[in-house]
Amino acid sequence: MHKRILIVEDEPAIRDMVAFALKKGEFDPVHAGDARQAQEAIADRVPDLILLDWMLPGTSGLELARRWRREPLTREVPIIMLTARGEENDRVSGLEAGVDDYVVKPFSARELLARIRAVLRRSREDDEDGSVVVGAMRIDGAAHRVVARTASGEQPVQIGPTEYRLLHFFMTHPDRVYSRSQLLDHVWGGSVYVEERTIDVHIRRLRKTLEPTGQDGMVQTVRGAGYRFSASPES
Repeated sequence: MHKRILIVEDEPAIRDMVAFALKKGEFDPVHAGDARQAQEAIADRVPDLILLDWMLPGTSGLELARRWRREPLTREVPIIMLTARGEENDRVSGLEAGVDDYVVKPFSARELLARIRAVLRRSREDDEDGSVVVGAMRIDGAAHRVVARTASGEQPVQIGPTEYRLLHFFMTHPDRVYSRSQLLDHVWGGSVYVEERTIDVHIRRLRKTLEPTGQDGMVQTVRGAGYRFSASPES
């Protein structure tokens, strides 16, 4: 079955162009012109990936991304933002909202398909069997689930796909220091579409995700070297 891609874009010409490229790439495109139509499409069938325009009528793409990252149905669906905003601060805002990648307009069909395939490939690689335990944190790979042990029992951790990949790598390589470039190679597969600056954004998001469980201190900054994940206090 072809992967279903939800296109959330209010300009019909761009929607049609993207849908045509997706069909050529053997994907199954679904159209939505605004937030309401997007919600209806998701309710009908959860897509494998969402292409989300930054500028939408009524609700911005940024607000939608934040909403979908909070909702159980869409929390793990990869999101690629389509935007005319190419400035670093704008890209960082999108990443902090929960977006997995971004494509700056105007873009070619070839670039778009390459980014979609890269994001989907990374998502597939995350579906690993077995459990990983570090300190109070546990990942159930088969269920794609993260839980933290607290004083009141096990607490589920609501986590997005990119932070899940980062956490999974950290927990399978605990107490080791990795530079930004090493994390890019290991977690993102050396993708040319991801910048080193992006790592800092995802580290902040991972810490914020773990904060309610009190385990955010396990993601540690090693000054001048990079980051590590450890159950031991920072030294």
